[in-house]
Amino acid sequence: MKLEAEGKPEIHEPRESQVTRTIKSLKSYGPSSYASLTDASGNYVQVAGGGVTCMIERYDATGNKRFRAFHDKPSAVRPDGTILSFRAGKVPMRSDEWFMSNQVAEVFVAFLKGEAFPGDVHWRDAPGF
Repeated sequence: MKLEAEGKPEIHEPRESQVTRTIKSLKSYGPSSYASLTDASGNYVQVAGGGVTCMIERYDATGNKRFRAFHDKPSAVRPDGTILSFRAGKVPMRSDEWFMSNQVAEVFVAFLKGEAFPGDVHWRDAPGF
């Protein structure tokens, strides 16, 4: 496994604590606003944003497909089309695609351990891929 975060050195074979710390340090407006965790086969999970404004995606290398995470509790304050702005760009989001960093950390740790993703996280085809 390889953990990468904007502006930070790569970490090969990261520990769970390193993954969690990296995810919780991300900020949409800061020097580190996205991260990814990639396995030996090229599958990965990635996050953009930070704090309470995160987007999660995963990539399946076998099927060459990218998926966007969503949940069952759409945001009342971020309607469909709200833009997630971070250092790498701007992404229009659906109201059910906003996650908090602690939820992102759970997804990344599950991927790190080769476990099922949390049951309240669902996946749909990522737009534009």
